[in-house]
Amino acid sequence: MTATKNMAKANDQGRYWIATVLAIFLLLTTAPVVAGSVQVQQVQTRLLNKVYYLDAQLEYDLTEPMLEALHKSVPLTFVLYIEVFKQRDYLWDDGVAELEQRYQLEYLPLTQQYQVRNLNSGALHNLPSLQVALSVLGTVVDLPLLDHELLVADEPYQARLRAQLDIEELPVPLRLLSYFSDEWRLRSEWYSWSLQH
Repeated sequence: MTATKNMAKANDQGRYWIATVLAIFLLLTTAPVVAGSVQVQQVQTRLLNKVYYLDAQLEYDLTEPMLEALHKSVPLTFVLYIEVFKQRDYLWDDGVAELEQRYQLEYLPLTQQYQVRNLNSGALHNLPSLQVALSVLGTVVDLPLLDHELLVADEPYQARLRAQLDIEELPVPLRLLSYFSDEWRLRSEWYSWSLQH
């Protein structure tokens, strides 16, 4: 009789956990999506001393969960992916160079400032407001792209750029949540342009 009661109790607990997991899953998949965005507004490349340099302007709009995490001292890492390739008519494009530029946005509660750090170069900016920090984060100036010698004269080349939040850099609990929530999927469309040489 006791064994039957224990088995019934274990079954009830199992059903409870299954129902809880299902409820969380439904909550995550049916909650209204408040998606942020990142848009590439403008890109320009120029040749100086046989090196191509890139300037770009991006606009970041963070979601409420991102802002909440940021203000609880969770740094957010953003990545710019840049590719240069040779266009071909009948085959897939021929990759010439790939570049990954990483930035970190952090809130410093003691000083009530925001910090933008270029993780590639180590350059650091302490800023008075989120609006200014997002503006600095979205401004790319004089980024070395590639050496002119890597390009063949009179061949058509294209470059493209995309920005996104790197969810793999989030703390584990947030990272797990981000896999199931669109509120953490911040990614721009590819922005393409011709590379003049």
